[in-house]
Amino acid sequence: MRVNLLGLDGEAMHAWCTGIGERPFRARQLLRWIHHAGAGEFAAMTDLSKALRERLAGAAEIAPPAMLRDTTASDGTRKWLFDVGTGNAIETVFIPEPNRGTLCVSSQAGCALACSFCSTGYRGFNRNLAAHEIIGQLWHANRLLARETGAERPVTNVVMMGMGEPLANFENVVAAMRLMLDDFAYGLSRRRVTLSTAGLVSGIDRLREVCPVSLAVSLHAPNDRLRDELVPINRKFPIRELMAACVRYVEKAPREFVMFEYVLLDGVNDTAAHARELSGLLRDVPCKVNLIPFNPFPEGRYARSSPGAVERFRDILARAGLIATVRRPRGEDIDAACGQLAGRVRDRTRRAERRLGQEAA
Repeated sequence: MRVNLLGLDGEAMHAWCTGIGERPFRARQLLRWIHHAGAGEFAAMTDLSKALRERLAGAAEIAPPAMLRDTTASDGTRKWLFDVGTGNAIETVFIPEPNRGTLCVSSQAGCALACSFCSTGYRGFNRNLAAHEIIGQLWHANRLLARETGAERPVTNVVMMGMGEPLANFENVVAAMRLMLDDFAYGLSRRRVTLSTAGLVSGIDRLREVCPVSLAVSLHAPNDRLRDELVPINRKFPIRELMAACVRYVEKAPREFVMFEYVLLDGVNDTAAHARELSGLLRDVPCKVNLIPFNPFPEGRYARSSPGAVERFRDILARAGLIATVRRPRGEDIDAACGQLAGRVRDRTRRAERRLGQEAA
């Protein structure tokens, strides 16, 4: 069976090259060709001898997930659907802005955490993505956009905020992020790679030690009672433990703050009392707050907070000395906004079946 080189980070590529009897510098050449140049065939690697290219073609492959659909929203946001096999498909979103291009990358087919306001969570969970399936999303995006725009590096920022919980797929996500950071691959700075987690405290501590990138935390509630309902993983890692892990993380992070994401749900977590409670919770945590108006999806039971409620919530945080911004929804008309990614998942958790049974009862 041929090895898929797309998912090998620098260390793994070095080990593979030496394992087949090649000198270590071949690893750097392969990384540059695959990730920097976007080569999909060994025949294109013109500074390798013909004999070596033929040998590589027999022993290895460059195999990203196949693209199934390419959709563009009215605001220019782009969404791709990728086939990851056995009936599963994942979604990846590119958000163009005047001075940067941000790619939202998925880490799992579905998600097991079942956050109640997220479309991905309603689809259930099938499996973790392999490293080549994660980095393949960036490989595809850079390759396609470079051809269309002529830009050498169209993707300037990556956020691990797509389908799935990145820290629940730790090894594969870290391998992919190391490629994002590698100067011989994508060469992104740690400030330009952000991992978003629902709050897996043990994973935050591991990430701090092995691959500290910018950290975002999906908070969405100022107390355990409400967060237990909205973000069920809170029952295992309650807010006090999560805040302590965030403070520890900042000690080694490329940024001196954690970004807390807070989806505003009408009448659920958006009152003045919630804002004041959140201000107290975050008082001693180096952070910024990103307020996200809820993006509806067909199965969702929540409504978006009114513009007035959003403004009031932000103003209360600001008066308490917190930096709070409101995220402008992007790609809503193609279901590419935050919380709307669904893809196609063969649900091993049978969550949809259980939910329908509960509703029928």
